[in-house]
Amino acid sequence: MKTIKFFAYSLMITSGIVLTSCGSDDDGGSEPLPPIGGYNSADEIGAADLLAYFPLNADGKESISGTMPSSSVGATYAAGAKGNGLMLTNGYVDYPAIPAIQPTTGNFTVSCWAKISNTKTAPDAESWISPLISFSGAESVVGNLAVFGNTHGLTSSDSIQMKAQYFFKNPEGTGFGGDAVNMTKMEQWMIDDNANGAQPQHAAFANKIGGQWAHVVFTWEGATGTARLYVNGTKISNPAWEVRFQGNAMPMAFFTPSRVTLGALASFVDGTNSDAWNKPLTGGLDEVRVWKKMLSSADINSLYELEKAGR
Repeated sequence: MKTIKFFAYSLMITSGIVLTSCGSDDDGGSEPLPPIGGYNSADEIGAADLLAYFPLNADGKESISGTMPSSSVGATYAAGAKGNGLMLTNGYVDYPAIPAIQPTTGNFTVSCWAKISNTKTAPDAESWISPLISFSGAESVVGNLAVFGNTHGLTSSDSIQMKAQYFFKNPEGTGFGGDAVNMTKMEQWMIDDNANGAQPQHAAFANKIGGQWAHVVFTWEGATGTARLYVNGTKISNPAWEVRFQGNAMPMAFFTPSRVTLGALASFVDGTNSDAWNKPLTGGLDEVRVWKKMLSSADINSLYELEKAGR
């Protein structure tokens, strides 16, 4: 039998057929995955300027400072966008002040994965916000900054209007407020403004992410006083409202002390505001990151693709 096997092998070599072994553990494993946007993992993006990272895999710990939540309500951990994520049922996770989370360059970026549903499925239904991440500190209902889903401009039950609202300290020490808003449909007044030569022109993005995991990013550019919103690597904020303070410098600086709350505004947690719209989140959050820089649109898209791929 050994002779027959050797003869068959000799015939294959003579015919130019070469057999190779597959699946062997002796070759050192599979080849590395190709970079995305020049990065091998999401952790490499803006690494030198990363202020905080909440993986939300099991216990809510902020991984850079090691800070644990001070309180949580309606919170569990289950399969999320990347590994496990934070699941909230009319709940939130609140943190003590983390000293590192203070903008020092005038620029700011916050990103997360969120899974939320439209809370207003009919035009006359009750409306409230779905907070994703908020930074307390200012004498304002939303604090220094809050990013949330909204229900204004309902187009369908799967459309989610994203909004970031801010009220931070200007160079004179008083407050500077505004927002970045995703319009989910063109309103007649927007159409009229565009026809009358509005610059930049209004634009709407339906943003049909209801009930599914989506990557949400807010950026602030201090040199031009510009706020932008991105979902799944694409800018969705209304361009006509992105530039504030006439495009002049407006560096972001938080009122202190400031603390992070996932899934609610501090004004809800503290009981200082009880308006009907101010409710905690029912939905999911994952991979929350905070930077003291404005990420470029290219880096935001790379971050989205890398985290979507589990990297």
